[in-house]
Amino acid sequence: MPKSTGLGLAEQQPQSSGGVSIWAVIRAEAGELAVREPILQRLLAEQVTDAAGSHEILARVLTARLSVPQVETGDLFDLILSTLDDDIMRKVEADLAAVRERDPACTTFLHALLNLKGFHALQTHRIAHALWKGGRPEIATWLANLASLVFGPDIHPAAQIGAAIMLDHGSGIVIGETAVIEDEVSILQNVTLGGTGKETGDRHPKIRHGVMIGAGAKILGNIEIGAFSKIAAGSVVLKPVPEHCTVAGVPAAVVRIHRTDEIPAETMDQNI
Repeated sequence: MPKSTGLGLAEQQPQSSGGVSIWAVIRAEAGELAVREPILQRLLAEQVTDAAGSHEILARVLTARLSVPQVETGDLFDLILSTLDDDIMRKVEADLAAVRERDPACTTFLHALLNLKGFHALQTHRIAHALWKGGRPEIATWLANLASLVFGPDIHPAAQIGAAIMLDHGSGIVIGETAVIEDEVSILQNVTLGGTGKETGDRHPKIRHGVMIGAGAKILGNIEIGAFSKIAAGSVVLKPVPEHCTVAGVPAAVVRIHRTDEIPAETMDQNI
């Protein structure tokens, strides 16, 4: 797993455990699956094995899921492909490695790429965010809304999200406009990173490196969740959370102090 600080500043390109690039592994996995399941041969060829490179593979996968009758499929593909740069792809690769490592139901990189809507929503957000930063807020917002309708997570295109992120299941996740999520964070279903409803400007949570946010947790307001901490499932967090601890309850309070070598986002331990 690449080590980094801040928002996606990975020190090295993620690779599979055998040192082969993730995209080479994905192509091999697609070839093997096509033999086992011939009904998927055309899909795998169109989205993976016939693609020219990693950027095109991701663009084909997302276009296949986001296509709508009112927009030409080729135009949508061109928009996605032209927005994918090397920085985004480094984050995508770190996300794939994170999901493969942390989710016991994810048995291959190809499975994450083709089937996990949390992964799809996150990569669509990366494209929408780049468009937002590039001065195209209308198309960024349209794409973010489309992703919410198709995949479930509602992520404002201005939200800042780092690398090695896992949105597990994806359903019901809400991430507000001024939220910041640093590297190596895991977020489970039905999590809200929202405002208090009475603030303007910078009003959403700041999630630091290595945090795990359990299912159904609500974190509200411009508060900081300290690095390598855990938010227990169902908690409502209204105040800042220190580093290296678990908070739980409504309202949330510190219930445990962690060892300094614990990384909740990686261990995915739901116990308090």
